[in-house]
Amino acid sequence: MKIRVYYEDTDAGGVVYHSNYLNFCERARSEIFFKEQLLPEFGGGFFVVKSLSADFKAPAKLGDELVVKSELERIKRASFSMRHSIYRGDEVLFTMSVKLGYIKADGSIGILSESERQLLAELFQ
Repeated sequence: MKIRVYYEDTDAGGVVYHSNYLNFCERARSEIFFKEQLLPEFGGGFFVVKSLSADFKAPAKLGDELVVKSELERIKRASFSMRHSIYRGDEVLFTMSVKLGYIKADGSIGILSESERQLLAELFQ
């Protein structure tokens, strides 16, 4: 997914504020669902971030055009893990591994059906 860095994404020096890299990855993950006319939820449940690890390699700046790539790492019964990478051209600026847990509407842990796990695998190939 392509993203342009706007003034609102940066600090006073024109450098992307650190938390916006997480927002860029979240948008890219959601867009994978949206392009298939889906919402990032199943059976009344939804995904929440359980854990993440981020590595800031180089700064993005005002006006940069970035590409966010998202790869599925693992699907389990109640969660899935992804790796996101943000590029400016061929340069990797940021990487993040994130584990998302499946939560039912009442806040309890949900279990993804085999068909839901298969759909996730197909969406993120």
